[in-house]
Amino acid sequence: MQHPYRLSAIGLAALLTLTSCGLSDERPSAANKVADTNQRIVVDNFRAPVANWALESDAAYILSLSGCLETLTKYDHAQGKVVPFLATEWKQVSPLEWDFTIRDGVKFQDGTGLTAEAVAASLNSVLRAKVPARAFGPSAISSVETRDEKTVRVTTPVDSPLVPFRLASVNTGILAPAAYQGETVSPFGHCTGPFVPVSEKAKQSLTLDRNESYWGGDVQLAGAEVRFVTDGATRATQVQTGEADISLSIPASAVSSLENAPEVSVLNADSPRTATLYMNNGRAPFNNVDFRKAVRSALDLDALAASVYEGAALPSTGPFASTEPWASGNTVTPKQNFEEAKKLLADAGYTAGRPLEIIAIVERAEFADVATVIQDNLKNIGVPVSIQSKESVAAEAEVLAGNYDMLLSQRNRLIDIADPIGFLTADYTCKGTYNLSHFCNKDYDDVITEAARTSNTEDRYRLYARAGEILDSQAVNAWLVNQQATDAVRSNVLSYAQDPLSRYVLTAQTAKSGS
Repeated sequence: MQHPYRLSAIGLAALLTLTSCGLSDERPSAANKVADTNQRIVVDNFRAPVANWALESDAAYILSLSGCLETLTKYDHAQGKVVPFLATEWKQVSPLEWDFTIRDGVKFQDGTGLTAEAVAASLNSVLRAKVPARAFGPSAISSVETRDEKTVRVTTPVDSPLVPFRLASVNTGILAPAAYQGETVSPFGHCTGPFVPVSEKAKQSLTLDRNESYWGGDVQLAGAEVRFVTDGATRATQVQTGEADISLSIPASAVSSLENAPEVSVLNADSPRTATLYMNNGRAPFNNVDFRKAVRSALDLDALAASVYEGAALPSTGPFASTEPWASGNTVTPKQNFEEAKKLLADAGYTAGRPLEIIAIVERAEFADVATVIQDNLKNIGVPVSIQSKESVAAEAEVLAGNYDMLLSQRNRLIDIADPIGFLTADYTCKGTYNLSHFCNKDYDDVITEAARTSNTEDRYRLYARAGEILDSQAVNAWLVNQQATDAVRSNVLSYAQDPLSRYVLTAQTAKSGS
């Protein structure tokens, strides 16, 4: 099978390679333990579903990591390429058309068969959503239609070499036709994955049972409970006490205690995720590039990484990590320089007035301390700052509407699709659907338009590097530290592979011993 335009495995596979034990059955404490197929498992996740399980929303990530939702293709970070999932093969049949062959023998959890018609209906539901998914919206996809019982054709408005990557986005997960018959989307009993969601406690947990008829083989767990625990310290405590078997996104402050805890292993993976101080480029004083550069010059990123992150993160060099294959080779970590910052403030014509507000997202426990450090840094150049903590779901609408000054948050650059084009388009183009910075620059948009049509991987990476240079030169945001994905797992969890892109946690192979 030929997969055209495969992503270069060298750079990205290196980027996503686990930096410590990524497979629980390789850990010494898991050796010689035998899976008990009557066991259930508890996973603490850092976010709760929103939007009534609509797949175009972040609820799709919950359904994917819970082992319910599956997609046509799948990005395998170990291999650095897109691999078959619910589709067995695909090909570009014309510059604007891609055909995907649907896997035989797959049934939805309600007993109905997976067909091209069901796949097209599910994808069209996402495509036609009022707020489309960032990876699979009308700007990237023109239409989805059936060619025959086993073939789905995806058409794009322009030549797009990354369609297989878009079909690996969790937002393109496939649900049975019955999932769409009510007023809202219902995944309950309508997925294809190894686990069947059976009940939920709103904003608290999702309970799942084993899919006895899973197409991908025997499921090793009887079921699972995925808990939505936004407080990082609580996630760490629960895995340490055994209340949870797996806890995702452990805060840096809890890592040392968990590393010394019996029966717990801390897993780390390099992650294309940068903690960022977003600045609202659309309103004063942040609409002045000199002011934004002054903010950046006031920050001590080396000290921030060493103190708040306790050395578990590296100071940023810009919008990309320096190790990423599309990063510019000319970037360095900005150094704190109060005199330069004060001169830039004078050039910007800034005079202190109302305190500028930083919104710190509470799902990342360390952001409260990061905000305090930034507040102190900016005080030293005469910029008063106040701090407000909010859950991301509460902050997002205001931020997207432009009703904010600064936001402390983070984005995984490969979370929408496993290529930077998704992040660079959604977050920074003039019409980007997740443009928190409210940045708009024609030169930047032209580079991204060209990159989206470029089939040659190396050429596309050079364009990404150019886009990053524009963002850096305009000081669109202050990129703070490049983070790792840090999860904690009990020693009786077997055959667990950490996914630094936070898409897959519960699989058919995930198991638990009886002791």
